[in-house]
Amino acid sequence: MSVQPPVAPHRIAVVDIDIPFWRMVAIIIKWAIAAIPAAIILSIIFAILGAIAGLVFGGMFGGMMSKWM
Repeated sequence: MSVQPPVAPHRIAVVDIDIPFWRMVAIIIKWAIAAIPAAIILSIIFAILGAIAGLVFGGMFGGMMSKWM
């Protein structure tokens, strides 16, 4: 069995993509629909992180803020 040296990678340049207009509209609508659950999940994660930060830092600044309020 002979071992051949690896072939150098070929450079490729994409010049044109031919997608019909309504197919592109369908793809964009699918992306928009898929973004809704992702936004909900990220909102829940940030709410949890914000609640944790409020618990950690709320007690730290609560005593200092009572002087001015």
